[in-house]
Amino acid sequence: MKVSIMDRAGKETGKKDLPKQFTEPLRNDLIYKAVLTVQANSRQAYGSNPDAGMMVSAKLSRRRRDWKGSYGIGIARSPRKTMSRRGTRFNWVGALAPNTVGGRRAHPPKSDRIWDKKLNTKERRKALCSALSATVNKETVTTRGHLVPQNFPFILSNDVEKITKTKDVIEMLFALGFKAELDRSKPKTHRAGMGKGRGRPYKIKKSVLFVVSKKSALNKSASNISGVEIVTPDHLNAELLAPGTHPGRLTLYTEGAVDEIAKMFNY
Repeated sequence: MKVSIMDRAGKETGKKDLPKQFTEPLRNDLIYKAVLTVQANSRQAYGSNPDAGMMVSAKLSRRRRDWKGSYGIGIARSPRKTMSRRGTRFNWVGALAPNTVGGRRAHPPKSDRIWDKKLNTKERRKALCSALSATVNKETVTTRGHLVPQNFPFILSNDVEKITKTKDVIEMLFALGFKAELDRSKPKTHRAGMGKGRGRPYKIKKSVLFVVSKKSALNKSASNISGVEIVTPDHLNAELLAPGTHPGRLTLYTEGAVDEIAKMFNY
């Protein structure tokens, strides 16, 4: 497949053949499996303190002749801790058991649970190549909701990686015809539910993904644009190319990045 090479001003400077990695048939099943594997392996383990609700002396005897016991008082058999006493009469309050205030949880989440998933190497590679080919298919990209210009798909010249200012990156995207796409992804909405209290109060739409040959000035200058991400070929994965298991992420490759992708997997 031959595509155009565009410079910062939005002018065509040549043509380039895409490598075989971009010709893989679309396999939604493999992409779905690969994305779930990436998400599972990046999930952080969490759990409650194993001693939570247990750090109290709440042993209470139920035997007849024990001095400190609840035998014959007509109370439930819940564990209780002593708050005060007068002679052999005790003031207790329920503790330790799940049905008591401040007691342990019955079945809390445990941090030793393993969330990781495994994926065969050939399946992972095939899923990645399938996701790559979906990014240069205009119909698949527009179906996902992205707003692309008429001359899409194309790749970028290597001088794009040298842009040092965010406003220059935005001007370049406008010149390439992505103004409507940036307007689509700019608004952010408040997340519904408890996610607001867990460090992710906003939902931001995915927009342009830049794939550059190496870490460069663009990694910093484009990182502050809403919905835009930057990655090198060695860090590509199915989740970046198909967020939410939906293939067709709007992706812009530089010439150097395409050359690096051509060396992947000994295709």
